[in-house]
Amino acid sequence: MLLHLSTWQEIETYLKDNDSVIIPIGSTEQHGPTGLIGTDAICAEKVAIGVSMNVKTIVAPTINVGMALHHTAFPGTISLRPTTLILYVQDYVTSLAKAGFRKFFFINGHGGNIATVKASFSQIYDHLESLNLPNSNRVKCTIANWFMAREVYKLAKELYGDQEGSHATPSEVALTQFVYPEVIKTAVLSEEVGKGHSIYGATNFRECYPDGRMGSNPALATPEHGQQFYELAVKELTNSYLEFIS
Repeated sequence: MLLHLSTWQEIETYLKDNDSVIIPIGSTEQHGPTGLIGTDAICAEKVAIGVSMNVKTIVAPTINVGMALHHTAFPGTISLRPTTLILYVQDYVTSLAKAGFRKFFFINGHGGNIATVKASFSQIYDHLESLNLPNSNRVKCTIANWFMAREVYKLAKELYGDQEGSHATPSEVALTQFVYPEVIKTAVLSEEVGKGHSIYGATNFRECYPDGRMGSNPALATPEHGQQFYELAVKELTNSYLEFIS
């Protein structure tokens, strides 16, 4: 069930027996020469919908733009500042909490969101208490990263070894190929790829990782691999969701 394809009456009915919601969150950022700019949001949304089909839970609209300031030296990247994302997530959750939602399960597709989104949860709890909403003390938020699921990580290492890397990875590119096989991108990739550099800012990032990849070889990705990653992520995050709401 997708919130944006529902009516307010359907949401009101849903809330009579349920108070949980899944929120996909990703990013709009460069993913190397062959990765889609929307990769992180695409992956998070696909996995979120898969989990919702298993547990009959509503999925809220995807937060497509995240904290990706370090990628902004590459054209097409759109980023929020951490402070902006914190307030965005706060307003997003507050709106749903006012309607009666109490359990917020974020499915994340971008490593750069993790610290900021977790910080937003503390601010959300404090803000909701100040509003004196009924049962605001029952509001709970958590973030689950599909790419860090144990079986997903294990399969990525089995398929790609050290060429999985940490950004523009073949695993995430494979999942987008599974979702959008009609827009698979190809390019001749340099055998030399940046790896192991600390990240200090957008200009520094592009100097250290000239084509956007971080130790990865996305040429290894296939739609078939993507389906495997999808199924593993959905299975593990379904279990995580059920534990969260129990």
